[in-house]
Amino acid sequence: MIYYITIIEIPLFFTYNKRMRRIFIASFAFLLAFSAQAQAFNSLLSDDDVAALNDGELVVRNINFHKNMCLAKGRLTLGDELISQIARLNPKYLAEVIQFKPYEGNEDLPSRLESTLNNVADYAGIPYFSVRAQKWYDLYESAQIVSATEDGNKKTIHADLIMDPFDYVNERIEITSDSEAILYTATNTNKLRYLDKFDCVGPEKMKICILLFRDGDNWVLYGIGGVNAPRIPFFTERIQTSLINRINTFCSYIFQKF
Repeated sequence: MIYYITIIEIPLFFTYNKRMRRIFIASFAFLLAFSAQAQAFNSLLSDDDVAALNDGELVVRNINFHKNMCLAKGRLTLGDELISQIARLNPKYLAEVIQFKPYEGNEDLPSRLESTLNNVADYAGIPYFSVRAQKWYDLYESAQIVSATEDGNKKTIHADLIMDPFDYVNERIEITSDSEAILYTATNTNKLRYLDKFDCVGPEKMKICILLFRDGDNWVLYGIGGVNAPRIPFFTERIQTSLINRINTFCSYIFQKF
C-alpha cells in the first residue's frame, strides 16, 4: 500500500515523526554537500575518479586538449584564470593530477604549500622514474632562483633548472593567492631542445599549474601541465612521454609531501 502526503500535511508529518525528520535533514545536508562538491568539477570527471578521490587516491588524467579539463568554470576566480591560461596555451599534450586532502588537521595547508613551491632549490632531486629506461633519475639535476619580486598578492620568481633530456629550462614562476585559493604557474621562457638534436618546445609553450582550494571538508589539490609542441614523426610518443611524465611527477611529488 502506498501513502501520499500532501504539502499541507508535511509539517504535521514531521512534527509527529521525529525519526523521519532527522532522516530528511540528514539527506538534505548530504545533497547540499554533494552539490557543493559537484561545482568543483564538471561532468568530465568520471564516477570512478570521484570515488578514488574520496578514498584519498591520486588521480591522473591524460587528456591531450584543454577542452577535456574537468575543472569547473565559474567556481573560483583563480580557477578561471588557470583555465584561461591553459586555453591560451592551446596544448597538444596535457594531463591533470588531482588529490583531496582532509581539511581537519591540515588547516595550515595553504601556507605549507606556498612555502614548498617557493623553495625552488628543493626541486632538484625530485625522484623521476623513466618508463622507457626503467630507471630512476632526478627530475631536475639543479634548480636555482635568479630573481624574485612581489607585487601585492602575487610573487614572481625567475629560475634556472636543468632537466634531462632538455638541458636548461628557464622558468617564470608565479604564485598568486586570494581568500579562496592559491595558484602556482610555471612557464618556460626559453626554447627547449630534445637531446640537443632539435627544438621541440618554443618559449612560453610549456606550463605547469597547481591550484589549491577548499571544498567542504576537503582541500582540493588540482595540478595540470601542458605543452604546445609539434607532433614530429618518430619522436611524438617519446616527447609526449618525456614531458607529460615529468609534469605528472612534479605535481604528484608536491601533492604527496602533504
